[in-house]
Amino acid sequence: MSPARPAGASRLATYFHVHLVSDSTGETLNAMAKAVTARFDGVIPIEHIYALVRSDKQMERVLAEVATAPGVVLHTLVDRELRAQLEEGCRKLDMPHIGALDPLVGALSRYLGAALSTRVGAQHALDHDYFNRMSALDFAMAHDDGQGTAEQLEGADVVLCGVSRTSKTPTCIYLAHRGIRAANVPLVPGQEDGERLVGLKNPLVVGLTVSPDRLVQIRRNRLDGLNAAHTSDYVDHDRVREETVKARRAFERRGWPTIDVTRRSVEETAAAITNLLSERRTHRIGSTW
Repeated sequence: MSPARPAGASRLATYFHVHLVSDSTGETLNAMAKAVTARFDGVIPIEHIYALVRSDKQMERVLAEVATAPGVVLHTLVDRELRAQLEEGCRKLDMPHIGALDPLVGALSRYLGAALSTRVGAQHALDHDYFNRMSALDFAMAHDDGQGTAEQLEGADVVLCGVSRTSKTPTCIYLAHRGIRAANVPLVPGQEDGERLVGLKNPLVVGLTVSPDRLVQIRRNRLDGLNAAHTSDYVDHDRVREETVKARRAFERRGWPTIDVTRRSVEETAAAITNLLSERRTHRIGSTW
């Protein structure tokens, strides 16, 4: 009988192979696999990604690699013959195989009473949404870090405002990939206080806040990466606290919604902003009835 693990002792990580097979870019499958495995503590997947699998020979190579690293096979194959080839190969290898989108696709098909499309990579077509995302990305880059006049910022869906190192730029880029035109304006002591954003009519202005302790830590890491000294007001705790307090007061005074990014990932911040935009849109539509 093995000895009991002491209370509080960390559990050894469990590694396993997961084979992700897609006839498109594999982005959807990769995101789903990460989301699912994140639900398990101490489980670390060893990912094998096979994208753009569209021929029998490609599938044969996939199955050969799967055989050398037994694990779980997840796929989003549309082509029925390729799917059958993969499933038959997995059965011979006695390996579990899962059509990642099957439950959702089946449920929607029954609800809509619609036939399934067999077009590969349909979600990546060069359609209006695709070009809208590319346009939003161009906009984010052109209006990063305070670039652009107030008139140009009117073209934004949302403008993020906050002190330095509050994840404004990466959040704007993430939003752009969702087709949201985002710009950001930093609050710089003695230079920019966000006043030029007060008169904006079209975009939603959102203030990003962060705890002083966390901000000092982020800024110190930034300076370390640049091999710069830590002697400036940029990382002085009292100055940073004053900077963040002024920012919060400015947001409150102007009635801007605020999001505390201290313990939020970029994805979580972007999701909160998306919710704010949705609420604003719903309110505007309701007010026109």
